[in-house]
Amino acid sequence: MAGLTHRTHLIENCQLAIYNYLMPFIDRRKFIKTTGGGLCAAALGGLTLGCRGKNKDVSSDWASFKYAMCNESMPQLTWPEQCQIVSNVGYKGIEIASFTLVKEGVHQLNGARRREMVSVMQDAGIECVGLHWLLTPPPKGLHFTTPDFAVRQNTVAYFHELIDFCADLGGPYMIFGSPKQRNTVGISVGEAKNYFAEGLAKVAGHAQQRGVEILIEPLAKGATDVVNTLAEALDLAKQANNPAIAIIFDFHNTGDETESFDALVKKYFQYIHHIHVQEMDGRHLGTGTAVRDYVQAFQTLKDLKYDKWISLEVFDFSPGGKTIAEDSMRVLKQIESQLL
Repeated sequence: MAGLTHRTHLIENCQLAIYNYLMPFIDRRKFIKTTGGGLCAAALGGLTLGCRGKNKDVSSDWASFKYAMCNESMPQLTWPEQCQIVSNVGYKGIEIASFTLVKEGVHQLNGARRREMVSVMQDAGIECVGLHWLLTPPPKGLHFTTPDFAVRQNTVAYFHELIDFCADLGGPYMIFGSPKQRNTVGISVGEAKNYFAEGLAKVAGHAQQRGVEILIEPLAKGATDVVNTLAEALDLAKQANNPAIAIIFDFHNTGDETESFDALVKKYFQYIHHIHVQEMDGRHLGTGTAVRDYVQAFQTLKDLKYDKWISLEVFDFSPGGKTIAEDSMRVLKQIESQLL
């Protein structure tokens, strides 16, 4: 009996030491789940436990972020070739710029073709993350914030087609960047924002019905004069007043922000449903200083348990899709290796 009492005190003291050591990393409930069975059984079995050893299970419930790659850097390749490159490097999803796949519009990709695209993704072990560059031609002549009612009407009609295309591929998100299709056209920024909100209201119900979210992407003033900051994007999303409308964080497009990456992530975290990553000059990861500069933001994302997609989107395609994919994944893993 005395021996059992001694062992019980030993176990309790060991658990207390481990808890005090791990307290900054895990909560009490997780500690109880972690130590309640395994460590007690080990102590009762007479094993020697290093109560202050390096903890290897602090992040046992977190393996990695979910990475995807945008397809527009591989327009010369077939769809199966694009999916295979993305998969081979370790990305779990592919984000689609639909203009790279059609000559007129997404109506060219009928039901059979869409099912074939889904099958190819499944065979490659990846999934569709969604669409971006939504209104980039083809088709030509689209504009979401023009004062021309007929053009806005045509644009909204095509937007409905994009929603169905995205949903048919299993994509959860539509990233609304398209700077040239949302610029002011002889009107004020305020008027353009009103047209923006009006258009979103017309498509939000359809998007919600199909299980798709439309994410407003703030873009730097060098690209557009309508919605340049996360604050403006959030205001517009709130004006739309529909759960199918949210926002995206893009490292490259923070040129007009006044706060650090990690501060922005913390501030807008509950509204950020997607992330784009690349070097700040738009090239692929590994050509600049992202491996150093983005660590704190990634740490914040991990601390806040971000579990949505992080998509690689670049603007210089000259190295080729395979090189872009490989180099960038290497940097993403380097960043992860620095996280606590």
